[in-house]
Amino acid sequence: APAVFTEAEVYQQSFNPREYLNEFYGLIDSQGQPNTFLMENLKSLFKMFSWDKLRGDTLIDVGCGPTIYQVLSACECFQEIIALDYTDQNRQELLKWLRNEAGAFDWRPVVQYVCALEGNRDKWAEKEEKLRRKVTQVLKCDVTKANPVDPVSLPPADCLLSTLCLEAACKDLATFRSALRNISALLKPGGHLVMLTVLQETYYAFNKQVFSCLHLERNEVEEAVEGAGFDVKYSEVQQYLTGDVRTDCKAVLSLVACKRASGT
Repeated sequence: APAVFTEAEVYQQSFNPREYLNEFYGLIDSQGQPNTFLMENLKSLFKMFSWDKLRGDTLIDVGCGPTIYQVLSACECFQEIIALDYTDQNRQELLKWLRNEAGAFDWRPVVQYVCALEGNRDKWAEKEEKLRRKVTQVLKCDVTKANPVDPVSLPPADCLLSTLCLEAACKDLATFRSALRNISALLKPGGHLVMLTVLQETYYAFNKQVFSCLHLERNEVEEAVEGAGFDVKYSEVQQYLTGDVRTDCKAVLSLVACKRASGT
């Protein structure tokens, strides 16, 4: 792991979204192996968004990065998606795909995989079109701010989604807890938080660069979520057995929590 936790500005200056996508988001990874990590995460998201309480008008994706895999199941459940990320080039990369521009990353195999989970692999073009229609805003955010989208103010959403973000953005457990409280302000009471969080990881690497990750245990994540004003409704750990030198991730936690009404 890096000697000093990777600061936000390092992402802004040197995170290359296209290299990141090429490394981690093909169904066959850069080593020529099936991308089990991605496929298991897609299955977990499909499972969570199959829950009938995860429905509503607006979903906010916190720390979307340059990726769309995390909203492929969610876009069937919500009418509008607002994508938030700190890093300018990540938002640019995402917009390139949303605008169907030449040279955008090819998500088709991943979209087809999710469509197959949903029962019809051939609906991939329809899903891509639906997602492009439903993502209405792509905004800068900083989870360390009390209002992560300051100076914008967003109406509270029905659902918050955050995948593999907070553990890379928070240098210690106190910052992680605080970030959860900050993002919870974007959610209606009674609304749901959906998370994928890597456990026991200290770094991930690609393109000859190494980025920090906050080493978290399942109970630390669950307690932080409860402490931020949520009741955990679902929590499951997927072990991740790998000889992959690109990360020391041991497992992924899938979690759904409901925001308590004020003062409870």
